[in-house]
Amino acid sequence: MLRALLCMLCFVLLSACSKPEYQGSDISGASLGGDFALMDHKGKARTLADFKGKVVVMFFGYTHCPDVCPTTMIELKNAMQQLGSKADQVQVLFVSVDPDRDTQQVLNQYVPVFDSRFLGLTGNATQLAEVAGRYKIIYQKQMSSSGDYTVDHSAGSYLLDKSGKPRVMVSYGAGAGVFVHDLTLLLNE
Repeated sequence: MLRALLCMLCFVLLSACSKPEYQGSDISGASLGGDFALMDHKGKARTLADFKGKVVVMFFGYTHCPDVCPTTMIELKNAMQQLGSKADQVQVLFVSVDPDRDTQQVLNQYVPVFDSRFLGLTGNATQLAEVAGRYKIIYQKQMSSSGDYTVDHSAGSYLLDKSGKPRVMVSYGAGAGVFVHDLTLLLNE
């Protein structure tokens, strides 16, 4: 009996010391991320430091995206609803990879439709390329014969801890439940 209790106590203590089990990919310690200086959809200059103390979700996309971007934004909207009052400790950042079309005004019409707390970020092509490079985001215009274009882009979302360090990458289509699970772990740190 004493042996069983000691084993159970050891198990509890060891599990308390282990790393959290994210459902997304654990990228703690990866050489990516960092500060940025972009404009939000309300016209305010933003840096990563503005969100210190909050868990940040960074998603790179564009407003004319036919599938990946609205799907991810809906998953994030649903995750925020499921988090309830904890959602106020999370900041979702939609970073445009289409500075030609995604002006402040366009982002202001698009991003708040999903959740009024979400922020759309944009800048000039050089600024966006620099931020995307820091987060290992790949994007490229694909021109059509009509002269219109789409933008192929990396589709994962980064979860940054309260100090701004990238900790989790959530793959496209993972679902709101994965965001809720991993955001909750980060919020509880």
